[in-house]
Amino acid sequence: MLRLNRAVWVVRVFGVFIFPLFAVVGLFAQPSVGVLSTVVIDAGHGGKDPGTEGKHSQEKDVTLAVALKLGKLIKENYPQLNTIFTRESDEFIELNQRAAIANGKKADLFISIHCNAASSTAAVGSETFVMGLHTSKSNLEVAQRENSVISYEEDYSTKYEGYDPKSPESFMIFSLMQNVFLDQSLEFASGVQNEFVQKLQRKDRGVKQAGFLVLYKSSMPSVLIELGFLSNPSEEKYLLSDKGQQELAQGIYRAFVEYKKKWDAHAELSTIGTKNDTNSSKDSTQKKKEVAQKPATTPKRIYAIQVATLSQPVSRSHRLWKLFPD
Repeated sequence: MLRLNRAVWVVRVFGVFIFPLFAVVGLFAQPSVGVLSTVVIDAGHGGKDPGTEGKHSQEKDVTLAVALKLGKLIKENYPQLNTIFTRESDEFIELNQRAAIANGKKADLFISIHCNAASSTAAVGSETFVMGLHTSKSNLEVAQRENSVISYEEDYSTKYEGYDPKSPESFMIFSLMQNVFLDQSLEFASGVQNEFVQKLQRKDRGVKQAGFLVLYKSSMPSVLIELGFLSNPSEEKYLLSDKGQQELAQGIYRAFVEYKKKWDAHAELSTIGTKNDTNSSKDSTQKKKEVAQKPATTPKRIYAIQVATLSQPVSRSHRLWKLFPD
């Protein structure tokens, strides 16, 4: 009986809480009809936050080097495109501010660049993440490590709405907030992995989903790229080399080129469709008048419920009870 009560308790809270979340997310527009015109490149970590560390390296330095090289390639080949960096030097930028930069510039794509680490020095390869529910312990661990940088920020619990970097349940809430752009994010993430594997012969660790704070507030297709493992001596050497950094930047750039082609082609088709609709509007004027004369019918309403369950009960002191009291 206790287990049943606990389940009902959790469903009651989250059944009320998560549905409004989707209502808010639904307010964000789908990707713009126009061509891809703005990209934000985010070099992970920086300043007082070194990120993960290898024997001879710090993540913040590698990510900045690759980010700047990627930005240079895009600027040289697409001078009309607005290429923005969240940082261009060794400075600390809060996670929510990185997303705010992308949102403020109305970016069409957000690319966050990182390096990986593992307890075993044998771990090797590249992987690309999109926002979503983690499906394995390893995915959760990567997200927890990257999210732990908020400990460098003041009052992070308030900024991130009660997020606890050590709580798996926190990821469930945030991971449900960016599904609007999931398809586009997966498209670009797959392109990045394909370039890394097919052209650079990198070990493919796949396209994955996990709850990254740097992605969850971004209102556009977004990915987080783990270039490789600084904990692996040979990979660390590759990631520290100018050759390795340039190759990785070129791989991401080639994926960007293909993604932009598809985006712009879709934009062109949408524009043609709009013109056709305008030209045919005159022919349909009479039909619209006839329809307008018919009695109006009440549109059919469809209701949906989003349910989430947790491994632990939600305490009475939790902020959700304050938002939705008895």
